[in-house]
Amino acid sequence: MSAETTTALPPRRTALSQRNASAPWRHVDIALMVSVLAIAGLGVLMVYSATQRRIDGDPAFFLRRQAVFALLGVGVMVLFASVDYRVFRDFAPQMYVGIVLLLLLVLSPLGSNRRGAQAWFQIGGFQFQPSELAKVALIVCIAAYAAAHRGDLGARRMLTVLALAAVPMVLINAQPDLGTVLVFLAILLGTLLVGGARPRHMAALGLVGVVAVAGVFQLGLLKDYQRDRLGAFLEPSDKTLQSTYNLNQSKIAIANGGLTGKGLFEGTQTKLAYVPEQHTDFIFTVVGEELGLVGAGLLMAAFAVLVWRMWRAAALAKDLCGTIICVGVLAMFVFQIFENVGMTMGIMPITGIPLPFMSYGGSATIACFAAVGLVLNVHMRRFS
Repeated sequence: MSAETTTALPPRRTALSQRNASAPWRHVDIALMVSVLAIAGLGVLMVYSATQRRIDGDPAFFLRRQAVFALLGVGVMVLFASVDYRVFRDFAPQMYVGIVLLLLLVLSPLGSNRRGAQAWFQIGGFQFQPSELAKVALIVCIAAYAAAHRGDLGARRMLTVLALAAVPMVLINAQPDLGTVLVFLAILLGTLLVGGARPRHMAALGLVGVVAVAGVFQLGLLKDYQRDRLGAFLEPSDKTLQSTYNLNQSKIAIANGGLTGKGLFEGTQTKLAYVPEQHTDFIFTVVGEELGLVGAGLLMAAFAVLVWRMWRAAALAKDLCGTIICVGVLAMFVFQIFENVGMTMGIMPITGIPLPFMSYGGSATIACFAAVGLVLNVHMRRFS
């Protein structure tokens, strides 16, 4: 072999090594995945604790279902992480049209009405809630639009983003589902802040929001149960409200836990089913009662890791689209965590927003895993 051939080999090996180093699978965010799996695993246990006495003869009914939801969610997370997020960006218009059609259909006779809200499709023994997936779709759509205009969201383009968000929000509010509408507002705010909106436009939007909220109260546009929930937050001493009972039982359950809790599956409030909707909206009360302040603190620490890794992924993203996707998912999770935990302690209004990866429910769980998959996707492809 000649000297020229010998000296030519190392550069080719170096180039191959560089290509392998930039392979997406080498940059999976392990800390983010571990935190998500740990929270979801705890969620399955807490759902079991809250429901093991609900169905006679089958204490593990909700446990099995939530475990299936979590496993399906992991599969969806892997799928969303495997397909380059720029493919989702390119198909954002189709995603938007698809989710709007689903939200329209759920309001039709094809949708299922439960407790005064028509927000689900009944598919066999399961319910599919399109508004949960709409959160993820909206994040991708706003990211695609803002990135296409290179982060230059003037007044006209900002109005376009607002219109994109307004259509699904109006349809979701018609179900009615005020909690999910509030999550959409959090997503919208987060994505606009990093998507290139002007400060003066954001200030004007905030002013419009304040006027709109005041108008909703003055014109009596809220449903009775929505006013009941807000009344429990503003007037917790009003014993005539059903939501006040829910809130008081929630605070009693958390207080019962003390520092270290009453022990797994040993919570008295939980055993006696005193807290309504404990396996869904009020799942945090099970953590507080059975695992105490220590357990609740560890759960919040796991959520903190999740939030930190999402913020890091946004900062390291290769392009603006990736940054907006991560910030949109981050805004969604931060708002849901703060609102859900806060409402169980009486410092936030009761809105029916689930606690990510903890509350019982297939659509919400799978949507959360899909959102994390997008963040993993952006992080994995920051070099490609």
